[in-house]
Amino acid sequence: MGRFRVNAPLAPEVISLGCRLNIAEAERMKAMLADAGDVVVVNSCAVTSEAVRQTRQAIRRARRERPDARLIVTGCAADIERDQIADMPEVDGLIANAAKLDPRSWNVPLPEAPPPPTRTRAFIAVQNGCDHACTFCVIPQGRGTSRSTPVAKVLREVEHHLELGAKEVVLTGVDLTSWGDDLPGEPPLGTLVTAILEAYPQLARLRLSSVDGIEIDDQLFDLMASEERLMPHLHLSMQHGHDLILKRMKRRHSRADAIDLVQRLKAHRPDIAIGADLIAGFPTESEYHHAANLSIIEDLDIVHGHIFPYSPRPGTPAARMPQVERPTVKARAAQLREAISRRRAAWLDSLVGETLPVLAERDGTGYAPNYARIDVPEGTEPGTIIQITPERVEGGLLV
Repeated sequence: MGRFRVNAPLAPEVISLGCRLNIAEAERMKAMLADAGDVVVVNSCAVTSEAVRQTRQAIRRARRERPDARLIVTGCAADIERDQIADMPEVDGLIANAAKLDPRSWNVPLPEAPPPPTRTRAFIAVQNGCDHACTFCVIPQGRGTSRSTPVAKVLREVEHHLELGAKEVVLTGVDLTSWGDDLPGEPPLGTLVTAILEAYPQLARLRLSSVDGIEIDDQLFDLMASEERLMPHLHLSMQHGHDLILKRMKRRHSRADAIDLVQRLKAHRPDIAIGADLIAGFPTESEYHHAANLSIIEDLDIVHGHIFPYSPRPGTPAARMPQVERPTVKARAAQLREAISRRRAAWLDSLVGETLPVLAERDGTGYAPNYARIDVPEGTEPGTIIQITPERVEGGLLV
């Protein structure tokens, strides 16, 4: 899990763990709490037991660093693990995940405009919640049903971030490709992406966070295959490489569906980089199933991999299925990470000598359109896009 901070000395601090949606929401909370005084908010994650462990760790660290602050916990763990989090002596209060962007929850006025981006990329939450019932997933308990942000509101937020100098916009959501299902006419996500690109020709880059490949509509597929400003970077909510396990997970795609999607996209746009979430050691997973999980890395050419060792979450059907022993789960997760690492290393090597447009970040690195991370020359202004021809790979970074 990633850990991101937005802070100032003796001023409100938001510590955000987990997904990109949490990052986007953290920016809004920081804006709402600008005049709230000595308060620390832990914007928690509960997608796995490890995420909950990291949340508890962040709470303890925050209390050590800010002993006099009012410490509030929100996010998914504040709902799903409410009693356990509330019992921590470091915690002063909890705010429900669904209420964390409501200024009434904090007794503060609502900002009239979205907060300015604290990064060169603006994360915009366009969807929240989920209507699916994957057997391993506890997130609907913390996020509720799927809700979409209307096109007009999304466009206003994009425009605001562009006025503040953002060069890249990242659309985020719990189940991003379900955007529009609850709006009049049920427009697909391709409608929103088209509207953004047409309304703002000055937008240099538009990127999507994790998507459900089976829900990619024809309009979105055409844009991903041909639109240069829509970044060649597809992160799939794949979860597993064997159809039986996918069925037991209650996923709606098959292995063949994912392979077909990637092959069709690469036929139009060979430079597209594939990412995926994969779960290791799902209940009933045999060595044969695990081998299929390993082989999907090659079949999809996954170079941006997120590996999650399965952990039973409270109230989910998978928690009642026959469990794989923990040492086996950890060993299989390690094998998946090693396979991803090898695939990624070969991919990075293939980019050496290729000139790439890189969006410079504040940490001295930047990202190419395919999300390869690249060292940028010293003194490069953050937020500028420069042409770089990497000469070698060092520590997973193009140099």
